[in-house]
Amino acid sequence: MSVQNPAASKSELTLVSRETQVKEWLLAALFFSCAFVAVLGVALIFAFVGWKAWPILGEVGFGDFLFGTVWAPSDGSFGILALIQGSFVVTLGALALGTPLAVGTAVFLSEIATPRIRSFVRPAVELLAGIPSVVYGFFGVVLLRPLIGELTGSVGFGPLTAWIVLAIMIVPTIAALSEDALRSIPMGIREASYAMGATQWQTIYKVVVPAAKIGIIDAIILGMGRAIGETMAVLMLVGNAPQFFAGVGEPVSTLTSQIVMDMGYSTGTHRTALFGMAAILFVISMALVLMVRLLSRLRD
Repeated sequence: MSVQNPAASKSELTLVSRETQVKEWLLAALFFSCAFVAVLGVALIFAFVGWKAWPILGEVGFGDFLFGTVWAPSDGSFGILALIQGSFVVTLGALALGTPLAVGTAVFLSEIATPRIRSFVRPAVELLAGIPSVVYGFFGVVLLRPLIGELTGSVGFGPLTAWIVLAIMIVPTIAALSEDALRSIPMGIREASYAMGATQWQTIYKVVVPAAKIGIIDAIILGMGRAIGETMAVLMLVGNAPQFFAGVGEPVSTLTSQIVMDMGYSTGTHRTALFGMAAILFVISMALVLMVRLLSRLRD
């Protein structure tokens, strides 16, 4: 009776065929290519926008462009400070309205809802993310604008109308990410709270939500990026008047809406200024992503 060599058996088990090695190398190359294309796409967009926007520094000047108070291309005025203010007014107002709704939805889905109720509520929330922004714009123009107009004594186009619509639009993003953050909290933390005599509501707002606060803040920041980059719905609702904020019912304009309005007929310095506005938006988006990365490191 022959005895099999253990060393030989082990080498046969660990040996990988040449064909398998080639397949694994090809898969690794494929996945690397996908990641490289994504990074390359961002780099090319940044380079293109920066190249097109660079002449504005010489034609207008960085200070006059960024801090100028008048946007009137026909008169040679290219100040975008009012547009920047309008973008942040619209975005922060939408966050103020949408964040409590989104976080409350996430808490309900994560901590309170039964599986049967969750199976209805979660798809409904996710469906909000799939509705085209132009449909949201029609909803705001047809239904909300007359109501806001009666409430504020204006025509109804302005920040308040945009706040309500944008708040609904950012709910899916913030709710989904906040729910993931809440579900990442170990069940043992909840059980320890119950063992100390806390009720379900006390456990939620004194234990679970504080433990997930970094993840929830990440979700809010990403929701802010979603709101500040929104174009079509904002274009239809804010009134598109490049002036400083004067009231919730008074028209304003944002960087995104002004780019869409002017790009079709702009030439020369006017067109360069629009690319400069796009570069400003790109920098703001990068700053928001950087904030999320820094907060994620704090959480880890």
